Amino acid sequence: MEHNDTICAVATASGGAIGIIRVSGTEAIRITDKIFRPVDKHSTPLDKRDANTINFGFIRNGKDEIIDEVLVSIFRAPHSYTGEDSVEISCHGSSYVLQQVMRLLIENGCRSAGPGEYTQRAFLNGKMDLSQAEAVADLIKSTSAATHRMAMNQMRGGFSHELSTLRDKLLKLTSLMELELDFSDHEELEFADRDELKQIALQVKSKISGLASSFNLGNAIKNGIPVAIIGETNAGKSTLLNTLVGEDRAIVSDIHGTTRDVIEDTVNINGTVFRFIDTAGIRDTTDTIERLGIDLTFKKINQADIIIWMVDATEKSDRIKEISKKLYPLCKDKQLIVAYNKTDITNQPVCTEIEKLPPHAHQIHISAKFGTNIDKLKQMLLTFANVPEISQSDIIITNTRHYEALIRSLEAVNRVIDGINENIPSDLVAQDLRECISHLAEITGGEITSEETLQNIFKHFCVGK
Repeated sequence: MEHNDTICAVATASGGAIGIIRVSGTEAIRITDKIFRPVDKHSTPLDKRDANTINFGFIRNGKDEIIDEVLVSIFRAPHSYTGEDSVEISCHGSSYVLQQVMRLLIENGCRSAGPGEYTQRAFLNGKMDLSQAEAVADLIKSTSAATHRMAMNQMRGGFSHELSTLRDKLLKLTSLMELELDFSDHEELEFADRDELKQIALQVKSKISGLASSFNLGNAIKNGIPVAIIGETNAGKSTLLNTLVGEDRAIVSDIHGTTRDVIEDTVNINGTVFRFIDTAGIRDTTDTIERLGIDLTFKKINQADIIIWMVDATEKSDRIKEISKKLYPLCKDKQLIVAYNKTDITNQPVCTEIEKLPPHAHQIHISAKFGTNIDKLKQMLLTFANVPEISQSDIIITNTRHYEALIRSLEAVNRVIDGINENIPSDLVAQDLRECISHLAEITGGEITSEETLQNIFKHFCVGK
């Protein structure tokens, strides 16, 4: 992908009253000026106008036909989102109008922008580091107050500041170590006090470890707290999913074994996002496909934080004890909700075969079909999720790439501490220090040199951003 040409893209979703086209690059203002006609025909051309101005006029095609009445905003390098000369054309939201304006821009020298190319240029031009750039995508995708606050903190440089502080401490260690290496022929000289070095390394380890340990919470908040809905066939699992989601996401049928695969959907409950997982009904079967679905059910139990075990309250089943014996060991570190379903048919559950519930298990009587006690179930989910209040000053890791880099840097700093304890040569300790710094730099982009790596990061962005 070329970064020295001029790009354009529609930056707004279709169907709105207003549509915005962004143009960025050295020729952005000149190319826009070719198709823009100000209301005052004798006014100054766009490329002669001041930055940070909004100009009213018309977009005209080669036949001098008016395509639309627009506002053109001018931004000059380096004071723009991308750090380049940029223009934003505010049109009416008609898809036809937007397509015509895009066509004229491309005919006059622009290229259609790829996904995330504006933000990629902002990173390459030093307007933001890589972690801030990735936060832009998270902000666009945010679905709750918590995800919004985490993304805003990262985009405003909170995470970058923490990494910068760690880097400064590591550089102090490295400089002292390497100063000793420069005077290695004078064995009596020691610039780096080993106790002081160890204390700094322990501080760095504690900070990196804290950041890395926040990933589980951050990942759950960002992608939704995983809740597996399990139980025998026809217990009402799919009906519950549909009720929680508010639409028919899963097929509901009296036929046993209807759900053979895993169905997932997210629901925002009072600001907390849950990812509900409807699984195949647990039963003995000779159907190969259904058997695979049941095996997947038990895998999803391991991945979930909360388990809702749906029990048909109208049926007496010898399978209940058998399921409980398999289920309880898998749920020992999870919240377990036993939901007696179909209370619209019976107020007194027939099935009483469930063995004594473990301490972390809770019971509730519901009707998934008619919504009885569903609000109470939602409140239980919120209580068990126990998501802390997130402020814009909290630094919580949500990105897998960041987490993996932190783990590698943590391994390196552990080797530094071990090396100091074991009094190994300074050059080896210094190498581990440099490796730790390098892994931290990967997060902000200081060590990213591969174009392929950058493309992989930005390809998931939306076009126009």
